[in-house]
Amino acid sequence: MNLNRRKFLQNTSALALGSLALSGKAANLLMAKHTVGIQLFTFFNVMDADVKGTLTKVAAAGYKDIESAFSKLGGYYGMPPKQFKAMINDLGMTWKSHHVLGAPFKMPAGTKMPEGPDGKPMVIPPMKNLTSNMQQLVDEAAEGGVKYLVCANIPTGTLDEVKAAIPVLNKTGEAARKAGMQFCYHNHDMEFVAVDGKVPYDMFLTETDPKLVKMELDLAWAVKAGKNPVDMFKAHPGRFPLWHVKDLDASRENILPVGSGTIDFKPIFAAANIAGMQNFFVEHDMPKDPFASMQSSIAYVNKNLNV
Repeated sequence: MNLNRRKFLQNTSALALGSLALSGKAANLLMAKHTVGIQLFTFFNVMDADVKGTLTKVAAAGYKDIESAFSKLGGYYGMPPKQFKAMINDLGMTWKSHHVLGAPFKMPAGTKMPEGPDGKPMVIPPMKNLTSNMQQLVDEAAEGGVKYLVCANIPTGTLDEVKAAIPVLNKTGEAARKAGMQFCYHNHDMEFVAVDGKVPYDMFLTETDPKLVKMELDLAWAVKAGKNPVDMFKAHPGRFPLWHVKDLDASRENILPVGSGTIDFKPIFAAANIAGMQNFFVEHDMPKDPFASMQSSIAYVNKNLNV
């Protein structure tokens, strides 16, 4: 290519981008879309009966990224991590993240075990947790090649529980870093309830190493707790590489598919760069029809948010 031709192409390219900027389209042209992910807890009541069939439907709906969670089959939906990864990859998706418990599982006071599809209380087999099995959980996730290991929850009902959680999170963050992963903490609304005058979530933000322990912000649970996600991003920029995206009705008591409730996601997604968001996962806890929910959610996300 001669010099004159190269200058011509450079000049015309600059003019084209300049005209797009004037029309407000340049940002959209230059900004890569995030691939849309889904948290498999959405399918908790149905997935174990047909793991590959469920994942096939997820891929067909257009989801590209997977975040896994606990399975009643044990392991990774009844498989070792490399086998589960291969199944996801064969379907054209990427296994990005995995959820683990922070401490031994126990039902919150005054609550009952949810019912399964058969109408009977679910039976939960023993689950490993970071307090007792941290290194094993880190090693298994690393074997699967995930980028993120996420603590799904940890007890925060008393100040002693919160103080005990902080070293567990820091130690896991260090172990995950050594294994080539980023560790994150996933919230519900309970972490925003003050305990002896202190807010557990604030303690997690300020008393864990910000490089070792980042946050997977569940947008809906934060909103339910009265928090503004954008304000959280501004207060702790870059600390929120992962998001959970689900919707709530006006009462803030019922979870809905994304876009069918009352949460205004547009200003939140507009602040993605401030948050440091790298991946987001659609989630719907215990929906009546998880497949209808995932279809509705991704349609709304692709049309209104992921630009």
